[in-house]
Amino acid sequence: MARIIDGRAVAATVQEEVRERVFRLSARGIRPGLALVRVGDDPASVSYVRQKERAAQGLGLRSEVFVLPEGTTERELLSLIHDLNRDPGVHGVLVQLPLPSPLSPERVMEVVDPRKDVDCLHPENLGRLVQGDPYLLPCTPRAVQEVLVRSGYPPAGKHVVVVGRSVLVGRPLSILLSQKGLGGDATVTLCHSATPDLGRFTRDADIVVVAVGRPGTLRADMVREGAVVIDVGVTRIPTPGGFRLVGDADFEALKEKAEAITPVPGGVGPVTVAALLLNTVLACEHQTQGR
Repeated sequence: MARIIDGRAVAATVQEEVRERVFRLSARGIRPGLALVRVGDDPASVSYVRQKERAAQGLGLRSEVFVLPEGTTERELLSLIHDLNRDPGVHGVLVQLPLPSPLSPERVMEVVDPRKDVDCLHPENLGRLVQGDPYLLPCTPRAVQEVLVRSGYPPAGKHVVVVGRSVLVGRPLSILLSQKGLGGDATVTLCHSATPDLGRFTRDADIVVVAVGRPGTLRADMVREGAVVIDVGVTRIPTPGGFRLVGDADFEALKEKAEAITPVPGGVGPVTVAALLLNTVLACEHQTQGR
């Protein structure tokens, strides 16, 4: 039976580090500020933004949610972002994705001030990550790294297979885990929807990270005995009473075979929120140096 990795416990340790940094900033008369921007009323986005707002306030950050209607134009959204870029009390700006069509997330991310880009999606920040000199780390990739290291499964010297090549998770994660230093030094294989015979790669992995947003992607026959499975996917499945959350991995089957596995919910998600708050505080420290 696999060990079920408690993401909430990992998140709590990261949050304590955030709390200590917030305390040191408050001693200097500084309060980190996070602006959360949501366009439309997608139920998942509403829930995610609410979680982030509550977590930020619980750790002493100043957080404010800006809600724009579904029909918001690109000009209106970019105008708000420009205002937040200029606001010295805002140290982190997060635009909740996905955006309603026809808004372009790429265009929006390019406009966020790289110093306030706590999602680490600006081309400058992604480029610095590739160079090995990141300003901040992308939230979900950092969360995966924190889960592995703090749960006793450091990736150094291991073969990690990442399933999913999105700019949000898979691609930056493959870079992060392969870099030198703590939480890195892994040999990484990046797989995706065009990979033939996915199981041929995942069965060779010490650690499998699946992040495609498609339930049932990773089955028990696709991993070897004793592998570690990190499930990043979150999908809402309708139920008679509402909905339930499921990941990309067949959790019930895999927990009989893997050494350790993250659940959904309660796995990577809480650590991602903690990583966002850590990024906000780090960005605040950078922006207020000398004050």
